[in-house]
Amino acid sequence: MHRLPDLPGRVAIPVPPQTRAAPAVGSPLEHFNTVPADEAVRTLLACLNSRHWARLLVSHRPYPDLPALLAAADEATYDLTPRDLAEALAAEALPALPEDMYAVAHTALSAATAAYESRFGHAFAICLDGMPPNEALDHALAAIRSRLTNDPDEERLVAAEELRRLAETRLTCTFGDTGP
Repeated sequence: MHRLPDLPGRVAIPVPPQTRAAPAVGSPLEHFNTVPADEAVRTLLACLNSRHWARLLVSHRPYPDLPALLAAADEATYDLTPRDLAEALAAEALPALPEDMYAVAHTALSAATAAYESRFGHAFAICLDGMPPNEALDHALAAIRSRLTNDPDEERLVAAEELRRLAETRLTCTFGDTGP
């Protein structure tokens, strides 16, 4: 019987170091990593309408996986200047709410949104991901009313956080694994 010599720190069959899995061939992320910069920027602007943010993310391609892209997007979102934030907020609209809402609910939401936009000079941004559709309206109205009490600097931080969450969701939908 043949025995391998006892060599401390060595194994008979080397195990390759752990590496991140590359994006699947033909995946949305792989496509994003290889398209021309202007096309990649347009894709990102659909997730968050800040040219600075989009160009920053494009300049750091390729991304090995979705978590790496999401981490870079988070970091870039925290670096939004007031001008970048205004650009992103200008493109936001209220999330789609159930069509069977009562007319009075639409009126209340419209009035609260108008008050918010008048106070802060930009669209109200809120991420309602994971919110049951029947609770979305109440949550949006409560958030608007609560945020109307913020001072402008505080609200800018809250709006930026909501934009960060919206961008994360949109990036996940755009670049997430659509396979089985």
